[in-house]
Amino acid sequence: MTWDYDGLMLLVAVTAAGACALPGVFLVVRGMGLMGEAISHAVLPGIAVGYFISHSRESVWMFVGAAVAGVLAVMLTQVLHKVGRVDRGAAMGTVFTVFFSIGLILIVRGADHVGLDVHTVLYGAIELTPLNTFTLAGMNLPDAIMPLASVMAVSAVFISVCWKELKLACFDPELARTLGFNEQWIMQLVLVLVAATCVAAFEAVGSVMTVTFIVAPAATALLLSRRLWVVVLLAVGLGGVSAVGGHWAAITVPGWFMGVGADTSSSGMMAVVAFLLFVLCVLVAPRRGVLARHMALRRLAGEVAMEDTLGLLWRMQERGETADADRVMALLAGDVRVGPRRAPRMLQRLQYRGLAVLQAGGWKLTDAGRRDAAGLIRAHRLWETYLAARTQLPVSHVHTAAERLEHVTDPAMVDALAEATGAADTDPHGRSIPGDADA
Repeated sequence: MTWDYDGLMLLVAVTAAGACALPGVFLVVRGMGLMGEAISHAVLPGIAVGYFISHSRESVWMFVGAAVAGVLAVMLTQVLHKVGRVDRGAAMGTVFTVFFSIGLILIVRGADHVGLDVHTVLYGAIELTPLNTFTLAGMNLPDAIMPLASVMAVSAVFISVCWKELKLACFDPELARTLGFNEQWIMQLVLVLVAATCVAAFEAVGSVMTVTFIVAPAATALLLSRRLWVVVLLAVGLGGVSAVGGHWAAITVPGWFMGVGADTSSSGMMAVVAFLLFVLCVLVAPRRGVLARHMALRRLAGEVAMEDTLGLLWRMQERGETADADRVMALLAGDVRVGPRRAPRMLQRLQYRGLAVLQAGGWKLTDAGRRDAAGLIRAHRLWETYLAARTQLPVSHVHTAAERLEHVTDPAMVDALAEATGAADTDPHGRSIPGDADA
């Protein structure tokens, strides 16, 4: 890898990724991620018309044409959805397919006159960007960097100036309308930025790669954070990582399988790396990843099983039964939420936390264990009393519901239940309800 070629190409790719990620975050947050894909295809007629008017690739007409085509396509989609009562997805698919087809026809028909190429529009030619350069402050920079950097700068300024409005439009459009602010206008401006970005990026990375940079980094960033400004920064950073990692993989990975010197498309591999980063975050994101949620569910299931074990020992003590170790193990093995594999671990956990001790072959609750168990039983029996009085459930059916609710009941809710049930002393089955002092 050399700066004269690879470095300049990566500079274009990273800038394109940042330019696409900035407006892409707000599309993804608003649930309009597919709108980015649709616009990247719908701007093709505008690009073609701009070329026909100016006969030049470096013209403001292509930006104007693309913006008009993108916004017009969005407006037609909304008209079909609201006026024609057509499903939003069907309306979007119809309108943008038509626009895309018209754009391809115009590009193919005009290719001989204005130098347009369908493959360049769709897939880009990022490998060729280092060949056309200009000098700035003594440095050779690719020509493609100027429109990308300009669009990225405009997007950054727009986001900074309209930050509050964008947050309202994305998270609470109803409040925005209540405050007299029409969130549709701000989203239309975002769509215009997306259209302009598509035009700036289409020759370097193509419309397909533009879609990847609009959606994938933003979707990945949302898995890592819930703060919007962090998501914006992460999306730009992840787009850059996808660009650099994709180019490195394009010139390195094929050699592992096909010998030295083998390589593949950098644009395609950048999309693959962006996808792999998304999949990785889906799996290992700290709070929203599959593994994190799985571990959280396992911890929750363990806590519920331990509380069931605690409740069993308390009820056996309440009935005056001897908590023989074998009998306790058998009862826990038959419990749906504990089971034979988890039962030994739950008893060990009670011992480790100082809630129960094993003495002379039998289990006995400690003072701390009796206090925690009494709080759990109090919540359970208050729920039974409340449900029997306030619902149509038969008394024989309230136990199951209360058994689920007792594990998610905090002290404040227990007090509210006690007040709602008139500080009842017994539950519907005639069993005493432990008091505050016991819990």
